[in-house]
Amino acid sequence: MIDNISLPPKLSKEIESTSGFLEVQANSKIISTGQQMTFIPFIKKGCVRVFIENNDLNLRYILNTHHHGDHIGGNNILKNKFNAKILAFEDDKDRIPSIDILLKDNQVWKDGIFEFKVIHVPGHTSGHICFYFFNEKTVFTGDTLFSLGCGRIFEGSYEDMFNSLLKLKVLPPETNIYFGHEYTLSNAIFCQKFDQNNSELNKKILDIKKKLDNGIPTVPSTIKDELNCNIFLRAKNQEEFSKLRDLKDNF
Repeated sequence: MIDNISLPPKLSKEIESTSGFLEVQANSKIISTGQQMTFIPFIKKGCVRVFIENNDLNLRYILNTHHHGDHIGGNNILKNKFNAKILAFEDDKDRIPSIDILLKDNQVWKDGIFEFKVIHVPGHTSGHICFYFFNEKTVFTGDTLFSLGCGRIFEGSYEDMFNSLLKLKVLPPETNIYFGHEYTLSNAIFCQKFDQNNSELNKKILDIKKKLDNGIPTVPSTIKDELNCNIFLRAKNQEEFSKLRDLKDNF
């Protein structure tokens, strides 16, 4: 039921304390801002509009990591209803309809306390970007980096994706990662198959299962956790990464 959205009491209080400035990124990951920034890990699919209305928020910007339909499908509905502006990478200007603000690689974009750096990460798609909120130590990775996984390569090469992951690996270890899909458990099973003696990974898998059993999303992860546990980030070189990506595609 899209009319029923349940938030933890602490999070509900934080939402109420903002002045009504909401950002939407890709697959229903929300950033709410006002006098402060609040990152919301999960809203049920199809509930973004209802969430905005129920919490008396004002949608100002829609952030798109890439052009795939499952990430931009609600753009025009939300834009037209709330008079929001769509932000996307300049290379996707002909693939994402109704873009208002074109972004460049390494650009720092700011509106009040809302400030992020654009990181171009080709591989999954040629125009894929991440939104790095450096002040809040938070990055939105879309379909490039998942918890314990990485995105399929549709428009780029193994080299593209490997180099894109290198850009994310150097972010501060405490950086929170908000990814585009809840693939964590299946990714964990794959990682464990090829990294069985990784004690950090085994501990993380127990935590993942506990969260999912209790209906809690595994978003966010952290750069530190992924460096310790994500077999794709732990690949020593492009050749090793390519072999792992091929294995995962057929897993």
